Order: sequence, then C-alpha cells, then structure tokens
Amino acid sequence: MTPDHRHRKRFGQHFLRDSGIIARIIDELDPGPDDQIVEIGPGKGALTHALLARVEALHAVELDRDLVSYLQAMFQHRLDVHQADALKFDFCRLALSGKQLRLIGNLPYNVSTPLLFHLLGACPCIQDMLFMLQKEVVDRLAAAPGGGDYGRLSVMVQWRCHVERLFSVPASAFSPPPQVESAVVRLTPYRQAPVVVDDANRFQQIVLAAFAQRRKVLRNSVGGLVRPELFERAGIDPTRRAETLSLAEFATLANLAAGPEHSGDADGGSRDKNQHRD
Repeated sequence: MTPDHRHRKRFGQHFLRDSGIIARIIDELDPGPDDQIVEIGPGKGALTHALLARVEALHAVELDRDLVSYLQAMFQHRLDVHQADALKFDFCRLALSGKQLRLIGNLPYNVSTPLLFHLLGACPCIQDMLFMLQKEVVDRLAAAPGGGDYGRLSVMVQWRCHVERLFSVPASAFSPPPQVESAVVRLTPYRQAPVVVDDANRFQQIVLAAFAQRRKVLRNSVGGLVRPELFERAGIDPTRRAETLSLAEFATLANLAAGPEHSGDADGGSRDKNQHRD
C-alpha cells in the first residue's frame, strides 16, 4: 500500500490535502494531550498526521482495507485503526473508563446523513464532534424553521446537539475535488436537552411522519399519530406544514400524543416549558 492509493467512488472518498484547512480544523478542535479522540474515515492520514502532533495516540475507524494497512504501517502503535463500517460501529465501546469521546473527520458525502443519525444514538459518550460535510448538509443541520433547508435532520440533531457552523471549504482543498461545496461544523451534545420530550420514540415517529410528507398539512401527515383535539391543546394550527414547527412545538405535540400517562402533564406543564425554551 502506498500513498498513491486511488480514491474509490463507492466509499465517497475525497482526500483532504490543503495544509491551511487542515491546520484550521485542528485549531478548532483544540485537542488536549489526554483527549480520547476518534477520527472517522482518516483516508491517507492528512488529519491524522496533524492530530498526532498534538496528542499521544488516537483511534480511527476506516472501511477501506487497503487504507487500513497503509495507516497501520505509517502510524504504528500511535494509531489504533478499527477496520469497520462507521454506520454500524459501536463508538461508545471506545469511551474507556467513562471518558467521553471527541470525534473528528472528513465524512464521506454519500453516507453523511445516516451516519449523523447513527451518532446521535452515541451522544451520551461523546463530548463533541467536528466534521467536514457537504455544505448542503451543514445548512440543513443549522437551519431554522420556515426554510427549505429545515427538515427531519435539523430537528433531530438540534434536539440532541448544539450546532455551530464554522467555515466553508473550497473543492480545491480535496483530491479529487468534489462537485459540491463543503463546510466544517461542530456538534456538541447537550447534557440537558433544550426541550422536554416524554417519549423519545413517539417524538421521532411524529418528526419522521411530518417531514416524510412535508407538502401535506400536519392534520394529514401526522393524523395517524396525533388526535385532532391535541392540535388545539398544543396551540398548533393543524393546517400548518412541518417546516414551520419549531423544535419546542414538535416536542409539545409529541408529549400530548404520547398517551394518557403524559397528556395531563404535557397540556399544562411540558408545553409551557418547551415554548419558553424555543
């Protein structure tokens, strides 16, 4: 294996090569020597080199077997490479002695959205995440209600994480250059969620249904999950569409729809708490 490894389209490989961008990413992460860092998709090791100048050792998750061999030979004992699909990898098993992980990576564009959803499940063992993503995905992560970028990804990530868009990255920073713009984002999992959600499954079901048919009004898109009278109790017009609802409004609607054991509290308590946090 040599550094001349050709990119594989099926893995969505675009290798970062701009030293200035690499330095800026590392500065944004600002790793401490004892941080438990995990790099997702290290590729040829451009970020890895820079990270190991600041930390003693780190973990990496890489799917491409050829790159795994190269990385192991290049960095040896300082890099613990896990040959695995990040979409199926159990990141929390790397959180040794309860120490939270700091994730970083130039994520493959073709799997970035499902990977983000996968990582949301690992939030309890994650301190923060610093990712290079397609600009369109970063726009969706940071979107506010009312625009075309706002969708299921926006709501679910903003429920779990504080989203901070950092800077854009030109296509020329990669080899081969992608046909899309890129951006770097920081996601910091909340220790206390910004809204009260009584039933996480029902909340996720309602958000999924609402945006699966986003052109439909709420009465039709989530009618099978939310009884008609609950819209009035939530103070939400059922003729609105999903992209107009805030995170707090989704939480209020979900709490009311979670069942008899939640409906009383949600009507008088959870709705007020969530609306004040909006």
